[in-house]
Amino acid sequence: MESTFAMIKPDGVRKNIAGEIISRFEKRGFTIDGMRLERLSVETANTHYGEHEGKPFYQDLVDIVTSSPVVLLKISGVEGTVDIVRSMIGATNPADAASGTIRGDFATEISENIIHGSDSLKSSARELDLFFP
Repeated sequence: MESTFAMIKPDGVRKNIAGEIISRFEKRGFTIDGMRLERLSVETANTHYGEHEGKPFYQDLVDIVTSSPVVLLKISGVEGTVDIVRSMIGATNPADAASGTIRGDFATEISENIIHGSDSLKSSARELDLFFP
């Protein structure tokens, strides 16, 4: 069974759509094996987004994700779970996200795009180890 990591960001929590997002994963047949509401520390956010350090958007990303609580999720299912969940989330830029995806339906700007999802098996393993050791 393959697992992946997703995080409903502060804007998704503030919009009160966490339940709907989780429901989409469950209706697709995935299992939520871990879930918690948490306010990330700057240190944890820096570790999580470390690959982007030095990029122009890095500090804004850390500031946004630490601004209020997030919902951390361990999602499990079939082989290909990482790719399927990423497909359900949609393009990083909501302007490019298809209708029917989480970002296509709920996000309006790239800086607050509702949700993060692991983009590969390698990043999924790293992120799950960070948030669900």
